Amino acid sequence: MKTAKTIGIHLAVATVLVLTSDLARGQSSLTAEPQHSASKPAAVQYLYPEQLTIPAGKLTTVTLHFRIMPGLHINSHTPHEVELIPTILSIPEGFGVRLDGAIYPPGAEFVLPLDPKTQLNVYTGEFSIQARIVATPGDHLVEARLRYQACDNSACMPPKTITVAIDVIGK
Repeated sequence: MKTAKTIGIHLAVATVLVLTSDLARGQSSLTAEPQHSASKPAAVQYLYPEQLTIPAGKLTTVTLHFRIMPGLHINSHTPHEVELIPTILSIPEGFGVRLDGAIYPPGAEFVLPLDPKTQLNVYTGEFSIQARIVATPGDHLVEARLRYQACDNSACMPPKTITVAIDVIGK
């Protein structure tokens, strides 16, 4: 038969084990490679604009601004090699806004320190894409997408697609 003191000790030990387990899970989620983690920012961040008001039914060019994390680069829209993943902006159907085309900035020539014979065409730092869009009348929460592959000087990460959320008001 267990005494109140024994039960209290078991409860205390169980509480410590639960707290330790939660802490360990929290630490492992910081070191793991989660799909969508608030603790580890994406290699590319969408900066602005968050909201646009454009004439409904009229082709309008808007500038979308992005930032690449320090120490990383991404392939430009026109990489030198076909096996390299280009940076591409898209807007899926069903958002009331259609992407008619995009003008991407020219990439910068980049030579890998480990392979001086290989030249890449990349974006670093901040860059902008001129998106030509047409919106139907109304307020549309658009979830555009930017697909890219980020690399550092020695390795590349798997390709990734981030959501580019924009509130487009067609007037």
